[in-house]
Amino acid sequence: MRVALAIDLGGTETRAALVGDDGRFLAEERAPTRANDGPDAVIADMAAMAARLRAGRPDIAPIGIGVGAPGPLDGEAGISIAPPTLAGWRDVPLAARLAAATGLAARVENDANAAALGEWSFGAGVGTRDMVFVTVSTGIGGGVIAEGRLLRGRRGLAGEIGHMAIAADSKLRCACGALGCFEALASGTALGQAADALARAGGAPALLERAAGGPVTARHVGQAARDGDATALALLDEEARWLGIGFVNLLHLYSPEMIVVGGGVGQLLDLLLPGIRREIEARAMIAYRDVPVVPAELGDRAGLVGAAGLVF
Repeated sequence: MRVALAIDLGGTETRAALVGDDGRFLAEERAPTRANDGPDAVIADMAAMAARLRAGRPDIAPIGIGVGAPGPLDGEAGISIAPPTLAGWRDVPLAARLAAATGLAARVENDANAAALGEWSFGAGVGTRDMVFVTVSTGIGGGVIAEGRLLRGRRGLAGEIGHMAIAADSKLRCACGALGCFEALASGTALGQAADALARAGGAPALLERAAGGPVTARHVGQAARDGDATALALLDEEARWLGIGFVNLLHLYSPEMIVVGGGVGQLLDLLLPGIRREIEARAMIAYRDVPVVPAELGDRAGLVGAAGLVF
């Protein structure tokens, strides 16, 4: 069995694992990301995690290192361009620096692309040739498998689906600076902000109580909706409307065999799906309406499995 050393670099947490070519995890660890301390500190921490994993399993010789990292990122060149979640990162040659620090050949990819690769190889998308993966959490990211290959585009920047403009008259500004982005309207952050504004205005006292005086988040909305709270369910219905509009665009753009949904909000897919399907039925051309929208299967391990897949 071939083994890869996989790293999932997040703005809050970094995880690393030894992963077999059958998708099995042989060792794993995680640590906070020093996101505000610049690339030198973060890369040193990644190399240290890799060293600890290898020391803990001296019987395993990984054949390379794969990294899923926040975009924008040029996977072919191995360069992290300017990720907004990592302070001081600008055109950082991440693959080259990790290779030098670990002695292993290194490949890097956008984290959402890596998760898409993981779900396609070992999760919900197994057996498909055309698949779109969407992660809905703090933001919205995605990855596209087209004709059996990860779609990268120029400089590896394809698949930034969170920045499709889906509302021309929206006043909601995205983290990228634009108005009307899919992410600004349908992310977990957007859901939480809508719920918090409603609660502060007196329209959702039960949500305010759940938040115990703090900001109401998408997690609170999901918990309340699971308990049958009518206000939370109405908020999810609006969330489903925006997700459905975005998914219709993805259907028309990529004609996938399925859309796979992950991320924190993706865990509410069973509650969101009726509203999503309603938008697809109303807006998509007939030939696209039978495409299934399914939950991701690998959870938070999709990125690590996909990072390992970069090596294999």
